[in-house]
Amino acid sequence: MNREHNQLTIDRAEFIENTKQWVTLDSQLKIINEKTKKIRDMKRELTEKICEYKDKHPIHSTIKLSDGELKFYEKKEQTPLSFGYIEHCLEQILQDQTQIDFVMDYIKSNREVTTVTDIKRIYSKN
Repeated sequence: MNREHNQLTIDRAEFIENTKQWVTLDSQLKIINEKTKKIRDMKRELTEKICEYKDKHPIHSTIKLSDGELKFYEKKEQTPLSFGYIEHCLEQILQDQTQIDFVMDYIKSNREVTTVTDIKRIYSKN
């Protein structure tokens, strides 16, 4: 009985230490993510300005840097494959709304679902 109690205490102490460490890491990640978002927003704004300048002025598509180069290029971006888009496409190829509804219900109800246990931090409102 005493050995089980000691093992429980060790496990509980480890749980408490792990929880404290998790909270510390979560706080650090929050700060890093906030900084990353600000940097990403600033970079996006500068990208728009630089590309706008490039479009108006004849410059090379490559700019040499001390550690490499910047290349201007065009990329195609596709919109996400949403249920609304799938339904719109089905409406263009199928005439029967019942069939469209059946296919949409089938797709929605047969998606793979996994359940995992996670931790969510909720901050107090002061």
